[in-house]
This record gives sequence, structure tokens and C-alpha cells, in this order.
Amino acid sequence: MQVREHFATRLGFVLAAAGSAVGLGNIWKFPYMAGTNGGGAFLLIYVAFVLTIGLSVMLAEFAIGRAGQRNPVGAIRSLGGGGAWPAVGGLGVLAGFTILSFYSVVGGWTLAYALKALSGALAHSDAKALGAAFGAFIAEPWGVTLFHSAFMALTIVVIMGGVRGGIERASRILMPLLAILVVILAVRAVTLPGAAKGLHFLFDPDFSKVTWTTVNAALGQAFFSLSLGMGTMLTYASYLDRQTHLPKTAFQVTVLDTGFAVVAGMMVLPAVFAFGFDPAAGPGLTFITLPAVFAQLPAGQAFAFLFFVLLAIAALTSAVSILEPVVSWLIDERGIARRKATLGAGIVAWALGIPSALSLGPWKDMTIAGKGFLDAMDYLASNIMLPVGGIFLALFVGWRIADRAVEEVTSDGVHPFALVRVWVFFCRFVAPAAVAWVLISGL
Repeated sequence: MQVREHFATRLGFVLAAAGSAVGLGNIWKFPYMAGTNGGGAFLLIYVAFVLTIGLSVMLAEFAIGRAGQRNPVGAIRSLGGGGAWPAVGGLGVLAGFTILSFYSVVGGWTLAYALKALSGALAHSDAKALGAAFGAFIAEPWGVTLFHSAFMALTIVVIMGGVRGGIERASRILMPLLAILVVILAVRAVTLPGAAKGLHFLFDPDFSKVTWTTVNAALGQAFFSLSLGMGTMLTYASYLDRQTHLPKTAFQVTVLDTGFAVVAGMMVLPAVFAFGFDPAAGPGLTFITLPAVFAQLPAGQAFAFLFFVLLAIAALTSAVSILEPVVSWLIDERGIARRKATLGAGIVAWALGIPSALSLGPWKDMTIAGKGFLDAMDYLASNIMLPVGGIFLALFVGWRIADRAVEEVTSDGVHPFALVRVWVFFCRFVAPAAVAWVLISGL
């Protein structure tokens, strides 16, 4: 058995966990998901899922991780999860690999666009021309693969540093920088002439536009954004000391994540409306519409560069957390040293990302259930694997180890958790039933 590292401080853990949650899901995906699902109504449903089901499942992962002091598979097994229960942890590890494979590709796009913004290549107000340039970029296999490789290399370097020297140190630097950048850009967006239309769209709900597709998208976004169901929060919690109050910490991480998503919406949608672009532009909203918006702003090149640096930082903090459960599994279960485990897992995830990197170019005709490869991986992970993983993690805590979990979330001896029985009830009934209902309806 290798000595298990721990976070040096609770703040370090909160920043790392928030860094996991605050990623492309908040800054790239949330604005266009809100844009394509009606704005305010989607936001309310998303926040409701985050603060009830999302928070309950996050606390369940925290309890399993700290109690088990191991990776998702080992932690569940060590807590008495015999039979098929360890497969739930295995599903999380597999979901992480699936997500990282396409996440790294999009992360590579952010690096490329930061360089394009710095060079002035994005100083163009014609959205059609920018769309053609984006299409040409993602269709060119060598460039996309190169930036995918660069992004994965950065992820590997951070994790090789370990929990304190890599993950915690990077989070302490990157998360405050991320917060500063997103606030600067949001303030600039909401002060544009015509920005009020975007704020109205984001915060004034129109429930006539809500369908089961909207509800399912909000649930998938909640799980994707909070990094739930993939063992990330479980693994991070295994590096916590016994003095950390888990309910308070889970609430802080959830509020930070939700706050970033809302501010990201304020950063993107008011600017889109101010210049008369379509908020339902989908994933291209970030890489096509926003550069056109920045081109019309004073010092637009600088704002474009800051935005894509922000996006790259958010992507990196999340990618690190996605790969860590796999590395932790290799260390705990296979006895492999961290450097070798990180390098091996990173190379496999990089190789799995190649089809996604090529799916919008040379392999664009390769589809799965009518979706392009990258979109299919995103749907499989966000709308199926993560919710299914969340259902079984909640059931494991609520039924299999309820007493042990209650002890874990009330163990610091200082801060009581008045809602502990409500939490157990949510884990037993509400979270599994709600997630299953929405999942089946969406399918």
C-alpha cells in the first residue's frame, strides 16, 4: 500500500473540486444550452436540479470517497459493496475516459483560438466568415490533433505533480484567475447597448417553451457541470482529512459552480443579443458568434484573447479532475507509480480522442444513432452514463451504507447537519426516481 496523499487545506480542496465542476460545462456548454432551450426556464430547472439532486449526489460521492479512502471501485468495495456494486465505480471510471476523449479535443480548440485571438485572426465581425473559418479549422485533421495532443499533455503534467504539488497548486492559481476573467468579461457584456435583451432572455422564464427535452437537457447539464457520476468528486474526497465538514463543503462547491454558470450566461448571452446574433446557435456560439461580438468591441482583440484563455483554464481544471479517478484506480488497485499511471492513462485517453478529433473532418460521415462521433460521445456520457452512475451512487449510500454515510457527513464533531435524514431520503427515493424518470423520458 502506498501512502495516500491528502489536500493540504480545505480551501485547496474546495478550489480543486470547484475547478472540476467549473469547466467547459459552465462556460462553453451552459450558455448555448440555455440559448437553445429557452433561456430563463432552462436556468430555473437547471438550478433546481443542481441544488436538490445534484447536491445530494455530490454529498453521496464525498461520503463514499472519504470513508473509503480509495478510488471509485476500491472505495465502494471497501465499504461493503460486494457483488456488482464495484461496477458502479467502474462505470464512473469508464465515463471519465469517455468524457475526456472528446473534452480534450474541445480543450484543444480553446488553445488554438487563444492563439488565433492573439494573432488577430479572429478580428472579424462577419459571423458567416468566422463560421467558415471554424469549419475549416475543425475539418483539418493535423491541426486539431496537434492541439488535442497539447491539451492532453498539459493535463498529464498537472496530474504528475500529485495531489498537493499538482492538482491543489494548479487550482490555487487557476481558479482565482478564472474568477477574475469571467467577472471582467461579464461586466463588459452587460454594459453593452442592447444587453438588456440578453439578460431578459436569461432571467425571465417562459415555461411555454419547456418540454421533456428541456428537462432532460437541464438534468444532463447539472450532472456534467458538477462532475457527478464519473467518480471525480468521490476520488477528490478520498484525499480529504477527517476535520472537513462534508455538507458545508459540498454546498460551497455547488454554489461556486452554479454561480460560474450564471455569470458565464451573463457574459455570453447579453453580448449575443446586443449585436443581433442567434442565441440558439448551439456549440458554435462560443467559437463563431462570440469572436464576431468581440470584433465589434473596443479592444476586442484583447477581450477575445482573455476569453479563450479563460476557456482553456476552465477546460484544464476539469480535465485534470476527470483523469484523476483513472490514475487513482491504477495506483490503488494495480500498485503503479503516479507518474507511470498518469502517462499511461493519458496516452489511452488521447488515443480514444482521435475519432472525436477527426469526426468533424475526415470522418464526418461516421455516425452513431444519427449523431456525429463527438456528439454521440457527449450524449452517451452526459445523458446516460453520468445519470445512471448518479442513480446507483445515491442508492448505494441510501440503502447499502446509510448508517456509515450518516456517520461520515457528521463526523467533524463541530458542525451539525440538521438535514441529514432529508439527505438520506433524497438518496433513497427522490434522486434515483427523478433521475430515472427524466432519463427514460429523454430516451
